[in-house]
Amino acid sequence: MAKLTGPSAAVAAKPVSLAGKGAARTAAALSMAAAGGAKKRRRPIVIGRAINAKGLAVFTRQLATLVKAGMPILRSLEVLARQEKRPAFKAVVENIADTIRSGGNFSDGLAASEKVFDRLYVNMVRAGEAGGVLDTVLERLAVFMEKAQRIKGKVKSAMIYPVIIVCVATAIVSVLMVFVVPTFRNIFRDMLKGQPLPALTEDLLTVSNVLKDHYLYVVGGLPAAYVAFRVFRRTRTGARTVDWLIIHFPVVGELFLKAAIARFTRTFGTLLASGVPILQALVITRDTSGNVHIANAINVVHDRVKEGDNVAQPLESTHVFPGMVTSMIEVGEETGALPDMLTRIADNYEEEVDTAVAGLTSIIEPVMIVFMAVVVGTIVIALFLPMVSIIQHLQT
Repeated sequence: MAKLTGPSAAVAAKPVSLAGKGAARTAAALSMAAAGGAKKRRRPIVIGRAINAKGLAVFTRQLATLVKAGMPILRSLEVLARQEKRPAFKAVVENIADTIRSGGNFSDGLAASEKVFDRLYVNMVRAGEAGGVLDTVLERLAVFMEKAQRIKGKVKSAMIYPVIIVCVATAIVSVLMVFVVPTFRNIFRDMLKGQPLPALTEDLLTVSNVLKDHYLYVVGGLPAAYVAFRVFRRTRTGARTVDWLIIHFPVVGELFLKAAIARFTRTFGTLLASGVPILQALVITRDTSGNVHIANAINVVHDRVKEGDNVAQPLESTHVFPGMVTSMIEVGEETGALPDMLTRIADNYEEEVDTAVAGLTSIIEPVMIVFMAVVVGTIVIALFLPMVSIIQHLQT
């Protein structure tokens, strides 16, 4: 075949050059369009958290189910992102999927959304990726979060009833003191004609006048007291004081302590079972304990374990955890089944929390009824005492 030279060769070569440039331009345009689409993705305005703890537990359960069924993690995230109705959390899931598409790990995407996924979540996923057991770790995470939500919900449900009763009682007493009791002052003044009122009635009328004349200060003082409590709670002294009262308060203190122990053992056991190193697991458990005194006890254990000690002895030396807990942990260490033993302790204490909540709920109702009867009865007696004096005066 003859070889083309000169202008003919240039003409023959030109279409090939154009085709190459056209393909390059098309590829570049598609790349820019994809990049532009990613950049132009609208980020919703988020007020507060993108998702609550209950919603995150549901997401983890769904993700664990998809991955355990054999679906790739990227495909699973795309499916969950499409069905997500919360715009803020949908953007979070899409960003995690983008991280995986760009060559990153699932844990890298989680770590970039630290306001949604805490250290416990990220480190467990990272350990699952390293060990090739991501589906198992996601399953454990889902179980952990569901049980945490269950025990938290039961503790909250035990507190809802007394709070409602207190609010209703406060409203009733406030109406009586502000609108009803003051009308009796003029009646008593006219009928007793200068005679002194009984001490209980005088005290009741004094309190009624204070509430009536300064109700704005009283109403404004409630939110001010709440804000002051929150500020005090954030200080080091305030956190230690409030957390100590929470686990030592009569009746309910034992309930909160059992819930804290269940949380500690469940978190620690789940991390160890997922392959997280023990020192790192102790740090994560300490940071997610939710109580200063529990965190300090775990910190002591961390330092002692770092020096080569076991977990049970330093934990017992803190005098925060019951002897049964430390004894079972010691047995778990001796038998090499510490994660399983921690899970058993958590199951046991969660059952005790259930029993304590049921018992507390049964006690609260009669206690609150008696309290309401005492308060309203005191008001009624204080108002009827002058009536006795008036009747006696009329008889004479």
